[in-house]
Amino acid sequence: MSLRSLILIIINSLVFLVIVLLSVTFYNQFSKVLDDRILLQLNSIKTLKQIQIERLITSEWEAFRNNPQTASFSDSLKIINPEQLFSSSGVYDLTEFHLNKKTSIALVLRDSNQTKIKIIDYNKIKNILLERTGMGESGESYLVGQDFYLRSQSRFLTQKTPATILAKTVGVTQAFSGQSGRGIYPDYRGIKVYGVYDVIKIKNLKLAIVSEIDENEVNAPLKDLRLRLFGLIVLITVLAIVLSLFLTRIITNPVENMKKSLKIMANGDYSESHQFNKNSTEIAEMFNALGQLKKSLQGAVSFSENIGKMNLNAQYTPKSTNDVLGKSLVKMRDKLVEFRNNENKNRLNTKRQLVDGLEKERRRLARELHDGLGPLLTSLKFYIDNKIENDAQRLEMKTILDETITEIRVMSNALMPSSIDDFGVSTAILNFIESIKNSTKTQIIFEDLTKQNDSKITKNQQINIFRITQELINNTIKHAQAKHIRISLSEFDDFISLFYFDDGIGFNLDHVTLGSGITNIKERVDICNGDVNINSKAGNTTFEIELPIDYETN
Repeated sequence: MSLRSLILIIINSLVFLVIVLLSVTFYNQFSKVLDDRILLQLNSIKTLKQIQIERLITSEWEAFRNNPQTASFSDSLKIINPEQLFSSSGVYDLTEFHLNKKTSIALVLRDSNQTKIKIIDYNKIKNILLERTGMGESGESYLVGQDFYLRSQSRFLTQKTPATILAKTVGVTQAFSGQSGRGIYPDYRGIKVYGVYDVIKIKNLKLAIVSEIDENEVNAPLKDLRLRLFGLIVLITVLAIVLSLFLTRIITNPVENMKKSLKIMANGDYSESHQFNKNSTEIAEMFNALGQLKKSLQGAVSFSENIGKMNLNAQYTPKSTNDVLGKSLVKMRDKLVEFRNNENKNRLNTKRQLVDGLEKERRRLARELHDGLGPLLTSLKFYIDNKIENDAQRLEMKTILDETITEIRVMSNALMPSSIDDFGVSTAILNFIESIKNSTKTQIIFEDLTKQNDSKITKNQQINIFRITQELINNTIKHAQAKHIRISLSEFDDFISLFYFDDGIGFNLDHVTLGSGITNIKERVDICNGDVNINSKAGNTTFEIELPIDYETN
């Protein structure tokens, strides 16, 4: 099922359901209110008529009791022995004793001598009950005797005597049982009515009074309301279908466009860009979110490309804590950085081991030359002094031997200056400078700012500093055509600083092919975990080298 069809079904079903529920609720509420209003109105009418009848009977009784001479007795009443029928004075219903069953409400006054009876004018009661104000087309109020026959004229059965009409209805039954109330029930005609009922008790009289109106008349507005609600449901349903067709187009078109964009992205193309109609804030936000997703993926792809090219300095920040892809890429970069650092450490350790091995071998050769050949040549010189008698030969041989001893001493010092072990790197540098002064016209100035008593420069650092200085001086003399060299070696609490300056022709760092000399210098600085800053131009070439203090004992 397509999204459009699904939305149409859901929207129209919901609209129809809401309309039906609202209509049913409104109809039921209106029906309930109408019922309550009709019953309240009937109750008001019933109460009014009940009060009027009670007042009528009470006033007639008071007047009769005060003036018994107004007694009137109809010949139609067949009462054989009144003294036995009436046990006491009061108001009695004598309808059953009337030959024509005419309603006869009698006032009876008894004394020791006689019984006096007065019949209340039925028209007075009839006029009260037949008053139709507020009763509509089918409403009526009537009285019922204890025999469940009417005691007042029926509006609908005008040709019948009231006392011949049986009215044993729910309302009358409950009224005689002492319950006043209201309800919907069939009346004496068998027609369903809204009715209210109560009982009239005066002296010995007991009558039920009922006010009723036909259910059909009450429900006539409800029938009209049902038709109106049905028409309204049809109209709103049609409008809902039309509007839902319009709304589904607004909703589904962006979804279709987004589906196309997602398919393109699923194929790996994150650069595709189209402008779509954004007809609502939510849809605009949805496409903005899609654009942000594209940018995020583009950033991730670009970051991945940098990692693939081993550009591990590339930066990428995950969009959130839930950005698994970004976090994975950053973790991969960190792992590669860790791998490269470990590789650099291994390479640096390898260089350090090679350099240390080279220095150890140099130290061993220097010791062999000094401790091995040196004593032999000294012994040979002693032999020549004591055994060769020819002065010319002895002088010539001593000259050759002295030159050999000097050359071996120079070679031994070049391999490993003994002054480093005995006096430190500063003295070794000074000795080296002194040894080459006679072979160069370049003026060399060395400034020693190291700590003489508690220096923390290790043997390895002293050797590397000496070799770096030696390499720098040799390069300047060979290539720079410099007239002046200035060297400063400083020792601080946390690092060692070697500053080197010459006023030679300089070189271009961007174009010059760095020779093995500068490469060796950089490698030795790396071995010592230091930094080197090179600046070179004609007349001013500087090397600024900083090495961290190594507290480990060599």
